[in-house]
Amino acid sequence: MDKIFLLLLAVSFYLLLDITKRVFKGFLCYGVAVMVKEYRVLFRKGKQREFLDLVVNRLNCVSVRGILQYGFDINYSTLKNYYTERRLLPKSFFESLCHIAKLDKNKFNVQVINGNWGQVKGGKISKRDRNVYIV
Repeated sequence: MDKIFLLLLAVSFYLLLDITKRVFKGFLCYGVAVMVKEYRVLFRKGKQREFLDLVVNRLNCVSVRGILQYGFDINYSTLKNYYTERRLLPKSFFESLCHIAKLDKNKFNVQVINGNWGQVKGGKISKRDRNVYIV
């Protein structure tokens, strides 16, 4: 009875760890899931759109939506946000696009930043606003 219980406990713990890994896309440290933000690629203003247009032309796609046929697991609305520069490209997606379109990733003048860059920037702005008092 105890062996069956221990076996079931071990299997359920393993499944819980597997689900946690998939949900958080991070890693486990002492049995606790740690969220890892992926690095982002920062282009100059307007250059991210030019990069995506170049990839579309190199792949002979009709539009940005044609990139999805190459097996990327990205929503079309997210791809549109990348195209309109509302969001920064993830580093892995940038490297995959460069690989598929046969572009040299070192050719582009980009800056690699942390995934929480916008949150840090917003937090610094909110700290600054707290010190202003309206009289």
